[in-house]
Order: sequence, then structure tokens, then C-alpha cells
Amino acid sequence: MDIISAQNIVKRFHSHTALDEVNLSVPEKSVFGLLGPNGAGKTTLIRIINQITAPDSGRVFFAGEKLQPRHVEQIGYLPEERGLYKKMEVGEQCLYLAQLKGLSKNDAMKKLKFWFEKFEMADWWKKKVEELSKGMQQKVQFVVTVLHEPSVLILDEPFSGFDPINASLIKNEILRLKENGTTILLSTHNMSSVEELCDNIALVNKAKTILQGSVREIRQQYKANTYEVEFTGSIMTFTKALFKDFELLEKQEDTSAPPGTGSIHCKAKVKLLYDKSPNDLLNTVMPYVQILGFREILPSMNDIFISKVQEKEVVRITNLIE
Repeated sequence: MDIISAQNIVKRFHSHTALDEVNLSVPEKSVFGLLGPNGAGKTTLIRIINQITAPDSGRVFFAGEKLQPRHVEQIGYLPEERGLYKKMEVGEQCLYLAQLKGLSKNDAMKKLKFWFEKFEMADWWKKKVEELSKGMQQKVQFVVTVLHEPSVLILDEPFSGFDPINASLIKNEILRLKENGTTILLSTHNMSSVEELCDNIALVNKAKTILQGSVREIRQQYKANTYEVEFTGSIMTFTKALFKDFELLEKQEDTSAPPGTGSIHCKAKVKLLYDKSPNDLLNTVMPYVQILGFREILPSMNDIFISKVQEKEVVRITNLIE
């Protein structure tokens, strides 16, 4: 079941179209990546889901119902722009924001104690927000976002300002929340995080949805019949064996091998041609080298992201010329 469904969303600001017939389907209890270049329309779509602004046309559904003001209570939103009061003490501010989300003071104190200990923030309670680094402020705001245990979390660039250790801490927490049934809508430029965390993605570019689906299926869809072969032997003999049925894209030789041995440790990136199969490739090279490893190379989400955005730009320019 889709917990969030956006259908044909249009949003214009004067002469600028921020969203143009955008569709989005977010399965419940999953991590969904909302991707796109700066200015693509991601933040506008997030604000519509949070009911901060309204679409000019189109509809948004939450758990099968048309989006209503009461649904906001079930959403936790971490915006890219930080919204903490700089002069306020951290503990006082967290307690205030927790009560705004409907928690009693007693429940808020219990939950805050748990999270502050878990994230090693206990000694920040009396500090003013302006005394904290950007990453520390981000941890505080993440805690406030998840404190009321919403069924949906919307995180806009949640890893901004974090060092690798704290970024890993937040990633692990996102996965734990998903395992406990929370749906996470994640807007990020960090493509490695998409591959680590996301079950499904949507790619928005120039106000339109240009790609949507499961990460696994999309990577399979855009694979290029390319394989990595690890072997010992002569790279020259290996290359000759490929002949016309395969294309050697890259090669990497172990330069530490003694000169003149003729047999060295190598890795080669090979593309299959003319409907050749992986077995055909192995059968071709095995008489000449000793195979140590063999794996298919699937495109990264970063490669697919760049490819799709550039593809749409070429189409746009071609249409303008014509």
C-alpha cells in the first residue's frame, strides 16, 4: 500500500513552474528517495505534502485518504533549513517543540532523556543552540523530528553538516525506524546514501518526474552488459582473446609483480557485444588466463542520475533547435 500518493501535481509561482504534472507513490514502511538537481522542485513537493503550501492542481492522498490537516500530526518533517531558536537552551527548546507536537511534559521528558543518552547529547541540555556546531544542531533537530513517533518521516538533506561517524549514526537510525514500521521520505544529493538506504526512488528534473521505481529494478534496467574479470596471466593474451565479440573498457595491472614474469594479477572491465553471454566471455578467456573473480557491474545511482538528467537536457535542446 502507498502511504503517500501525489497525482498530477502542478505548482506555479508567477511565471515559474515549480511542478508540472508530477506523480509520486511512496510505499508504506519503506525508505523512499526523492532525487533531483537543485531547483528541480523537490522542496516544493515536500512542502505540499506537509501542507505548508497547496498545489494549483492535482491531488495528494495519505494512507488512501485525501490529504487532510489532521494528517500533519502523523508526519515528522526535518527541513533543510534549520529552524531552531539560537538564543534558547537546547533542553528548553526540545521540551517546547515536543509539547507542540502533542506530547505531555512528562512524556516529552522521558523520550528526550532516552534520545539524548542514545545520541550522547546529555551535556548539551543547558547549552544555547548558538553554541552548537551545525552537525550538533542537526542531531538536536533530528531528535525533535522523531520524538512523537510519526508514521511518516520526511527528511530533507538529513546528512548535511555531519561528519562520517554521525552520518552513519543517522543512517542506522533511519534503518531501525523503517524496521519498526516508519515510512521515510528522504530528499538527498548523497547518492551513496540512496544505495545504502532506499528501497524506491523518484527522480525529479525541471519540474517533472523523469524516473520512478525500485532501486534494484532501476539498476537492472540501466545495466550495460559490463563485467569485471579478475585474473592472473598476460593482459596482452587476455586482450587478444576478446577479439571482436567483447570490448575491453578498462584494465588494471598489479605493478608490484616482478618484471619479466609475464603472468601478473589483473582486473579488466569488459563489455559484452552481439548478444554474447557471461558464459561466452568466460569460455573465451579461460584457456588463456586463470580466473580469480567475476562479477557483473551494475550502474550506480549516481551514474543513472547524471545519465537521465543529461538525456532530458539533450532532448530539450534538440526540441528548441527544431
